[in-house]
Amino acid sequence: MAKISPVSIKYMIHANFSAEGALEKPDVIGALFGQTEGLLGSELEMRELQKEGKIGRIEVELQRSDRKTTGIIKIPTALDQSETTLIAAAVETIERIGPSDAQIEVERIEDVRGSKRDYIIERAKKLMGEIKGSADSREISNQIKDSAKTSDVIEYGNEKLPAGDLSGNEIIVVEGRADVLNLIRSGVRNVIAMNGTKLPESIKELSKEKDITLFVDGDRGGELIVRNVVDNARIKDIVVAPDGKEVEELTGKEILMNLRRRIPVEEFFSKRRYPSRAPNYGYERQSRHEEPKEHITEIKSGDEEKLKKIFKENEGSEKTVILDKNMNEIKKVSTKSAAGSLKRLDKVPYALAIDGTLTNHLLKDAEEAGCQIIIAKNFATTDTKIKLISV
Repeated sequence: MAKISPVSIKYMIHANFSAEGALEKPDVIGALFGQTEGLLGSELEMRELQKEGKIGRIEVELQRSDRKTTGIIKIPTALDQSETTLIAAAVETIERIGPSDAQIEVERIEDVRGSKRDYIIERAKKLMGEIKGSADSREISNQIKDSAKTSDVIEYGNEKLPAGDLSGNEIIVVEGRADVLNLIRSGVRNVIAMNGTKLPESIKELSKEKDITLFVDGDRGGELIVRNVVDNARIKDIVVAPDGKEVEELTGKEILMNLRRRIPVEEFFSKRRYPSRAPNYGYERQSRHEEPKEHITEIKSGDEEKLKKIFKENEGSEKTVILDKNMNEIKKVSTKSAAGSLKRLDKVPYALAIDGTLTNHLLKDAEEAGCQIIIAKNFATTDTKIKLISV
C-alpha cells in the first residue's frame, strides 16, 4: 500500500489510455507495475517506490463504450523532476493492459507545489484585504498630524460655521466644511466656511472688521458665488481654483500657489468682462485707500418701452439686436450666433432684443459682457442679475 503523505507530493502524472476490450481498475494498475518492472533499474522500480512512499496511490477512472475501454491515470510522486519524467516515459511503453492491446499517452506532468503556491498567493491577497485597522508607520504618522491640525475646527456664529483661527486681520472664506479641513491640513488656519452658496450674516459682520479673501471652486458655480458674496459683503480679494477643480480636491502645494495669485475684486470682474458689475459692498470701505466703484447701472426710465418697440420691429427675423447704453444699435446678428458675437464686441452692450429663446449659453455671455436688460419670447433660465422682459 502507498505510504506517501499528501503534503509530500511534488508532481502529478496525468495520462490517458485506451484499450480494445473490457477492463477493470486492477488490470490497469497491474500493467503499470508489471510492464515497467526492470525498465529503469531497481532504484526506479514503481512497486518499490510506492512501498518507500515516493509514489502515492495511483488513481484510475474507467469508461466503457461498446468493446472499448478508455480512461485516465493519475500517478502522484515525491521524486524530483528528472525521476518523475522517467517514470512518465516508462508508463507510455505499456502496450497491453490485461488481455487487451492498449495505448497510454502522458497528457501532462503537473507541478503540485506550483498550484499550491498560486493558491497561497491568491489567499494571502484576500486575507490582506480583510485585515482591519492595519497601517504602516507613515500612514499612522499622517493620521496623527491631520488629527492635530483639524482638532481645532470651531463652530462660529449663530449659524455654527466651521472655522479655524479667526483672530488675525485676514480671513479666507470658502464654501464648505471639506474646504476648511483641506486648507487647515495644508497649514492655512485663518479660514471659515459659508456652508452653502448663501452668505451667512456672521461672515457679513466679519467683513466689516477684517480683510476677506473669497476662495471658490473653479467652475460656473464658483463665479456665481463670487457675484452673490461681493454684493452683500466687503471683499478684498478673490481666489479661484483651477478650472474644473474644487477647493477640497486641491493639494497643499496647489492651495498655497493659488492663494499667492489672489487678485482684487475689481480686477477679477474686469478680467471676466464685467465692466458694469463693480462690487456692491453695502458698507463703506474703512481700510481701503481707494473709493468703491459705482454700483450696477440702473435701468433708465423709458428704456423698457424703447426695447419693446425695437423687439416688435425685429420680431420674425430670428435675429438678436445688440444695443448700447443710449439704446442705439451696435449690431444685429443671427440669434444662433449671438453668443459668439458678444465676445467679439469692442463696445459694452447694454441691452439685447432677442427674437427667439434666451439660452443658458447666451445668458452667460451676456452677463460676462456686462449686459443690463434683455427682452425675449422665452427664457431657458431666470437665474440672473440682468433685468429680463418677457413678451
